[in-house]
Amino acid sequence: MTTTPASDSFAAGPSGRVVVVTGAARGIGRAIAERFVADGDRVATIYRGGDLPKGVEGYVADITDTAAVDAAFTAIEADLGPVEVLVANAGVTKDQLLMRMSDEDFESVVNVNLTGTFRCVRRASKGMIRARKGRIVLVGSIVGLSGGTGQVNYSSSKAALVGMARSISRELGARGITANVVAPGYVETDMTAALPENVREGYLKTIPAARFAATDEIASVVSFVASEAAGYVTGAVIPVDGGLGMGH
Repeated sequence: MTTTPASDSFAAGPSGRVVVVTGAARGIGRAIAERFVADGDRVATIYRGGDLPKGVEGYVADITDTAAVDAAFTAIEADLGPVEVLVANAGVTKDQLLMRMSDEDFESVVNVNLTGTFRCVRRASKGMIRARKGRIVLVGSIVGLSGGTGQVNYSSSKAALVGMARSISRELGARGITANVVAPGYVETDMTAALPENVREGYLKTIPAARFAATDEIASVVSFVASEAAGYVTGAVIPVDGGLGMGH
């Protein structure tokens, strides 16, 4: 595990909360990290590489490696202070139809999206328990609730985050720690921008809002769930999907 500071934004001294957002180099994670920086928090990311937003400190580690995760959190705590907010956003996809999906396709996605999240939550919760306060936000997906063709691995990993958040809520709620799932629908990212136009149009027809979300719309909901104002919200699944998943 190596650390790669992205800026000298903390040189003036500590302010705000210490927030860790996994996978903040791009997409939804990047927008979430930028939102916390704008909110005045001290933001770090555990990530695999890439350019980071201004004001975000980077700690390169593989979340499938327990020792690397623990070392990254130890470094963050030494540099910035106790972690008060964790946003577990890092995830991967390996879409394939069920009959063609290999063991490796399934296990590798679950190891990042579910077990990797568990590793981060377990380590972050240690300081939160001592402080008797904390916010844990798991970034799920609407397909974790509704399912998705060719996504048995991905949707299973995201569905499991609901049970994780609710178990954490029951276990740690009395210590002032909340755990919730924010479940985005289709979001304007590099991945969705690369979809063929006919595929995009097919998805849009299923969304009552008739558009994809902007990444900052996901970030604003995460910001609220992580705020003091949401202190009585825990064990919840909050869809941000333009109405796509109504009824699930």
